Amino acid sequence: MVWRRTFGVVNIPDHTDPAKLITADKVAHENETGKQLIVGYDNDNRPCLYLRNGYQNTSASMKQVQHLVFMLERVIQYMPPGQDGLALLIDFQAAPAHMNLSSKFPSLSISKQVLHILQNHYPERLGRGLFTNIPWIGYTFFKVVGPFIDPYTRSKTIYDQPFENFVPKEQLSKEFNGILDFEYIHDVYWPKMNEIGDKKHENYMKNFKKLGSKIGLSEYDLRMEESMV
Repeated sequence: MVWRRTFGVVNIPDHTDPAKLITADKVAHENETGKQLIVGYDNDNRPCLYLRNGYQNTSASMKQVQHLVFMLERVIQYMPPGQDGLALLIDFQAAPAHMNLSSKFPSLSISKQVLHILQNHYPERLGRGLFTNIPWIGYTFFKVVGPFIDPYTRSKTIYDQPFENFVPKEQLSKEFNGILDFEYIHDVYWPKMNEIGDKKHENYMKNFKKLGSKIGLSEYDLRMEESMV
């Protein structure tokens, strides 16, 4: 809870520094190329968060970490009742040539920060981590990062298996052999993703208050939408 306040994940009056608060506007430019996407659900009904390494458009900085945290918060809001895990799909395929982007691995310092946040501040959220299109240098990178990954997290990661083995084809983009004809248009996707996420969060908090604002309430009940009651 202290980390969420100090890192800027939540806004607590008189506790959160407004300059540190992570907002959609603050990290929007990080996603202009669609390097992180919330698209579809896997075979176990986990919302899918895609990290597309080839679409990297900024230099290594804390802003990249803030962007990932923002997207983690968003994908959690997309979890349906009865689900509390997410699927992380990491693709190292290069972006189309016309985008003029260079595929590069994140720095070791950024990777360590991200791993620390995932393992210590989002425990049990990672249901499955899939890696695909890994170049030869990628395995060297993983060997360097490997010691910082705890065994339990490592047990949830799968390398170089087709995404179609874990995500229904109707939920999967055609670039991964699915049938979903998806194209990222930032000015359309970004505001709509945030609009839907905000509505889901409002519904969650509405249920929290309706059920007594008590610790230990069922996540199933908290995520239930009125149309599903």
